[in-house]
Amino acid sequence: MTIDRDLELIAAQQGALCFESFNLETAWALGSLLQQMASSRKLPVVIDITLHSMPGFYAALPGSTADNANWVRRKRNLVLRFLKSSYAIGLELQRQGATLEQKFGLPGADFTPHGGSFPITVTGTGCIGAVTVSGLPQREDHNLVVEALAIFLKQDPIALALPPA
Repeated sequence: MTIDRDLELIAAQQGALCFESFNLETAWALGSLLQQMASSRKLPVVIDITLHSMPGFYAALPGSTADNANWVRRKRNLVLRFLKSSYAIGLELQRQGATLEQKFGLPGADFTPHGGSFPITVTGTGCIGAVTVSGLPQREDHNLVVEALAIFLKQDPIALALPPA
């Protein structure tokens, strides 16, 4: 799989995975779905749903660490800054041979271009927040979030998933 193909697929995911509306009840329901999925698979992840600066859902599952909470914060910051998937931003930078600091002057202590954070987009409004997972390899973090969004929005999670690298 090439970076260009992954970026095309992520763009399609972002176009398809949009909400008609989203509020704190939606955040709780989506977060609960993600928590159930991760728990049933015994995944050591942290799950976070934030509506810009307001927390909507948070769970740290067995095996996750304080480092995962910090990764969530840094991934989420990136999505809220650029309004697109943290994995897509990381792939774009990789393709360009650049870093966040070189290209945008963003410190690694506060931003990271690793997969696992995805914009919450409301049709007609735009990005209102981010759903973020940390604890797995970045592609798997990304795919877990996309799978949950697809199931929640009644779309085909297999058709929207990135294939294994």
